[in-house]
Formats: sequence, structure tokens, C-alpha cells
Amino acid sequence: MSGPILALFEGFAENIRLFAVTLVLAIPLGLVITFGSMSKFRPLKWVTRIFIWVIRGTPLMLQLMVVLYAPGLLLGIPMSNRFMAATIAFVINYAAYFSEIYRGGIESIPKGQYEAGQVLGMTKSQVFFKVVLLQVVKRIVPPMGNELITLTKDTSLARVIGVAEILMSAERFTKQGLIWPLFSTALYFLALNGLLTILLGQAEKKLDYFRA
Repeated sequence: MSGPILALFEGFAENIRLFAVTLVLAIPLGLVITFGSMSKFRPLKWVTRIFIWVIRGTPLMLQLMVVLYAPGLLLGIPMSNRFMAATIAFVINYAAYFSEIYRGGIESIPKGQYEAGQVLGMTKSQVFFKVVLLQVVKRIVPPMGNELITLTKDTSLARVIGVAEILMSAERFTKQGLIWPLFSTALYFLALNGLLTILLGQAEKKLDYFRA
């Protein structure tokens, strides 16, 4: 039994690694994309919004395959590192979703907040980072929490391009006649999402001082 358990742990470690790397890279990239989609420079604005539309409108599974196979088919440079391919696809996908959450949060702040900051002599960047951003964070925690929980489960899609995550490991043992690895996989994800739910709940409580 130690063999399957060890393989499941190693597979789940891949899920965690993909989750963490995606989070670290997609959160700031999403903010950059938001600035592009809200830009007053129309070509940048529309290019960014078309990019978001394409990424949100196509399956993540398809994006994984494109990132893995397109460099080899189009440029003659095959993507040899499958985990890197999964990371690129996940970061791009979730950055697009995060950017729309950011945009909704930013646009929900009353314009009076910006005007009040400027009356006090603050620059636009100071108003954004010192006045608006913290209020935006408070408003986007619930939808961001939903995306984080979705991300934990979506990491299992990396198996379609050969990343040895936990579901691939469980399926391998199921073909050998063992059913319990599938249920163990569910427990791993339930435990991780339970922990995330607790942490997100605590984050919301700490931001309660922004409540009107």
C-alpha cells in the first residue's frame, strides 16, 4: 500500500506546485492586463479585451494542448518540459480571469474617492495605491476565492499533456484493480479547499474595517 500512497503524495505535490506557481504569476499579470483593458489608448484596450475574450471563451484543456504543441509545429522548437507548458497555460488563463475580477472591483469604487484624493494633493497613482486599491481588495476577495478553489481542481487537467499529477496517479492504480486511490484523491482536494476556505474567511474578516 505504501507504493500507491507515495505515488499519490507525489502526484498531489505536482498539483500544489502548479497551483502555487500559477497563483504567484497570474495575480500580478492579471493586474497588468486590467490596466491594458482599462487603458484610454484604444488599440491597447481592444487588443487586451480581445485577448481576454479568446482566453475566457476557449477551454483550458485546449490551451494546454496549444502551449505544448504549437511551438514545435509552428516554430520547430518543441516544448520538452510539460510542467512548464502547463504553467504557461494556467498562468495565461487565470490572469485573464483575474483581470476581469480586478476591473469589476476598480470600476465599483465611486469616482468621488478619486476626486477626494486629488483635492488632498495626491497624484493619480497615490490615490490608486493608497486609497482605492485596499477597497478593491476587500470587494474582490469573494470572487477571487471562487477562482482559487476552481484553480485547485483545474490543476488535474494538466494530466491531458502528461503532467504526473494526483489524478493521473490514481487512474494508473485504478487500472490495476484498486478503487481507493480515486476516493483518496477526492479527500486531498477536499482538504486543500477546506484550508483555502478557512484562510479566505479570515482574510475577509481582517478587511471588515472597510465595511460601510
